[in-house]
This record gives sequence, C-alpha cells and structure tokens, in this order.
Amino acid sequence: MDFIDRDYRFVAIDVETANGNRHSICQVGMAMVSHDGRVDTHGFFVDPDEPFHSFNSQLHGIDAGTVRGSPRFAGALAPVRSFLERHALVQHSNFDKMAFDAACARGNLAPLTSAWSDSVRIARKAWPELRGQGGHGLGNLKKALNLNFRHHDAVEDAWAAAQVVLLAEERTGQGFAELGATAATRARFPAKVGLLGNEQGPFFGQSVCFTGRLGLDRMQAARLAAQAGFEVRTGVTKALTLLVVGDQDADAAITTKQRRAQDLIAKGADMRILIETEFGDLLTI
Repeated sequence: MDFIDRDYRFVAIDVETANGNRHSICQVGMAMVSHDGRVDTHGFFVDPDEPFHSFNSQLHGIDAGTVRGSPRFAGALAPVRSFLERHALVQHSNFDKMAFDAACARGNLAPLTSAWSDSVRIARKAWPELRGQGGHGLGNLKKALNLNFRHHDAVEDAWAAAQVVLLAEERTGQGFAELGATAATRARFPAKVGLLGNEQGPFFGQSVCFTGRLGLDRMQAARLAAQAGFEVRTGVTKALTLLVVGDQDADAAITTKQRRAQDLIAKGADMRILIETEFGDLLTI
C-alpha cells in the first residue's frame, strides 16, 4: 500500500455489505484524488463474520467464498485507519459512513474522526436539472455524465464518486468541501480544502497545511496562501514545507497534525511550523 504516506485532496469511499445489517461490510473501495487530479484506487475484502443474503450477493457478486481468508473488519481497518483519518472522505449518500460507524461499534472500535462529504449533495448542486429526471444516484449519473464503471463494485463505485466530485468542481468552479457543506457545517468545511498555488506567487513550489482554530475563516486563509503560491494541502506528510497552527492553539495541547509534523521534522523533514500570526507576517513580507 504505497499510497499510505501520500497526501491527497480527498478520498472517495464505498462499501458493500453482506446482508441488511449496516455493519456487515464485505468490501471497501477507495479512490484517492491527488492534487494534480490523478485518481489512485485501492480496495480490499472483509470477512463480515455473518451470513451473506442472496439479494446482496446477486447485487455485488460477493459471497462467503469470495471473502474466505480475508480479515475481519478490525483487522482490515487497522492498516488504513490513520490514512483515512488524515484525509477528507467522500461518500455517495450517507450509507458508507453509517456502515463504518456501525462496524466500528460492533467491534468496540472508536469511529473514524474523518470529515465526510456527500457526493449526492454535491451532484444535486452541480446538476439540479436531474432532479425528477432519474435523480442523482450513481446508476443515473453513470448515464448522465457518461461514466464508465461497474456499479456495485466498491472500488469502481468509489472511483465513480470521485469523478462526480471532479466534474462537479469543474462545472461549478467550487471546491468539493464547499459544494458538500450544509448550513450547519459551512463555517468549518474549509478545514479539509486543498488548493493549487499561484505560479506567479513568491512561495510557488512550497506547500502549507492548516491546523487548529484560526482567527481567519479557513477558506479565506487557504485562498490567501494559494494566492501567495503555496499549494494548500489537507494533511501532513514529509513533502509538506509549512504547517500553520491557529494562534489560539499555540499554547494548548498539540494537534494530531502538529505532532506528526514534529515527528517528521525530528526525522529530518525540511518543514517549518508557524503560528497564524507569524504566517500572516510571512505573507506581507
């Protein structure tokens, strides 16, 4: 899994289940969208440790024989958990998050801390004309957007959800987090936003990630950084050059991103950590 240490704009997730129980995940698919638009995919089977219903198996083609020898959910999640939790996740409808939450609860695991967006909501904003014309499910979007994928395979459905988001961004000129935000989450959606840097900016070629509670609106901070040339990233990897910590959190317990940055710096990564005020000073130099 060479993608584990990479930093992506977002990761689309899809699951298939063995039966009517949400926790009965038998396949997980991931489509990982890089900052240059490339989409990497990965998937794995899960032993749900309970019977398959014929309806489900007919739908996705997975049965007990398919998952024989695969890990149960806790074992399957462990290698990818930290990767998922440092990325924004996209699901097509709310089923996938509910399935993850239910499977975690069944296994006495804490739920994922990731921020989730819904590509159905995104598609509704991008193609409102499909309302009443087949709707915004993947089956209809496959035809409406001329997407080529095998529906009800978790990896291919995840890829399709990622394509829906990319096409919606292209059509509307808005980022996936903004498109997927509800009124309740609008104030905090930019926490996971990723933007490309202005090639004419003085900091072009460098990258920045934000963590903690900023004084600025998070989208405003991201846009200012991008205008100055920074590529705005969603997570901390050894390729990151700058982590900006909210002034309010400078003297508080360090965030997960800050701890990861400190560990990478200790291992020799060429990265700086600044508080928000210092970052503002940097942009005005």
